[in-house]
Amino acid sequence: MSFADTHTSTSATTNDCCSTRALWGWSPPSLPADSARKRLVDRVLPRTGAPLALFYLAVFALLGLAPSMPKSGELALDGLAALAAGAWCGANFWRSRHAHCLVTGVGWLALSGFAFGEAILGYSLIHGDEQLVFLAVLVLGLGFEGAWYRLRGTNAVLVG
Repeated sequence: MSFADTHTSTSATTNDCCSTRALWGWSPPSLPADSARKRLVDRVLPRTGAPLALFYLAVFALLGLAPSMPKSGELALDGLAALAAGAWCGANFWRSRHAHCLVTGVGWLALSGFAFGEAILGYSLIHGDEQLVFLAVLVLGLGFEGAWYRLRGTNAVLVG
């Protein structure tokens, strides 16, 4: 099976910015950092190596610690983990157009707002399944990326 680029693109944006192959087989390269905000995000957003592993570890630590807390604290930690993951994916999508981040960023940010609302109420409206929803968003995002790659030959979401 060949992984050669069999897809042609008529979009100047795709050819100018992104190859069909992801950087190291996973993340598309960042779009040009043509503003101060983009340069700031590029400096602070962990993309690879130990900083990224530590970020993932922190998110999973929040999810692991949450069940040991009283219900409001559990929901607040679930919301904080979803907020961190959603903000990271949102920023990563803005900078690299990584396909799964379109779904996971929106999904986790919505989950964070929902979980914070539940924390204020003091009880779960979905029977304590917030972490299951977190994982479902991840699976949906990766499924979307897989489908996008099969259809477009790239894991970068570019239209036009």
